Amino acid sequence: MSRSVLITGGNRGIGHAAVRSFAHRGDSVAFTYRTGGIDPDLAFLGAMPVHCDITDPEQVESAFKEVEADQGPVEVLVANAGITRDKLLPFMSEEDFSTVLDTNLTAAYRLAKRAVRSMLRAKQGGRIILVSSAVALKGEAGQTNYAASKAGLIGFGRSLAREIGSRGITVNIVAPGLTDTAMAAALHEERVKEIVGDVPLGRIGNPEEIASAIAFLASEEASYITGAVLPVDGGIAMGH
Repeated sequence: MSRSVLITGGNRGIGHAAVRSFAHRGDSVAFTYRTGGIDPDLAFLGAMPVHCDITDPEQVESAFKEVEADQGPVEVLVANAGITRDKLLPFMSEEDFSTVLDTNLTAAYRLAKRAVRSMLRAKQGGRIILVSSAVALKGEAGQTNYAASKAGLIGFGRSLAREIGSRGITVNIVAPGLTDTAMAAALHEERVKEIVGDVPLGRIGNPEEIASAIAFLASEEASYITGAVLPVDGGIAMGH
């Protein structure tokens, strides 16, 4: 049965792969984007682009209304959009810290709150998947802001899972490691080699592997899983 799915940051990277994954499963998929053109492949799949700055509450509300008018109330929310502003702490500005938290963590609160309202009204359960990071579990020099935001998603998601589990709504967290996206491409080649050297599987991930984990947590097969943190990181954060 087709479901109404909303994926933030769906125009590139992990979000792009997730849009394709859900569309191939027959779901009605909308995705938010903030900058850049729309990939024609996503339009071919029938995915609905929605321009939205997720740090703006009014734009989030408008995006949900647009999606609801086109494909019905959101039944699956994937909070994927995120940014980095890496610097060592002594050189990190207040803006660098607060902007990353606002985009990666506060926006997830905003999205989940709006989605939960409609899920509760529908009384048919729902799925929320938050995209965190292996950095939330193991830490990373130069990423105190990013790690804080992604670790915050874990505490937020698990607390929300306890709040709404009795209503049949699951909340889970995916924690990818370094993945072959534009974010990874921005790293120096030597830094990528260093990170890969710590990965037991000896390579970086690809977006489709992360998208498969997201799709699983949104599936009927995962109906008894909630509050889980699923690392998809080649083993780099195991033990943390």
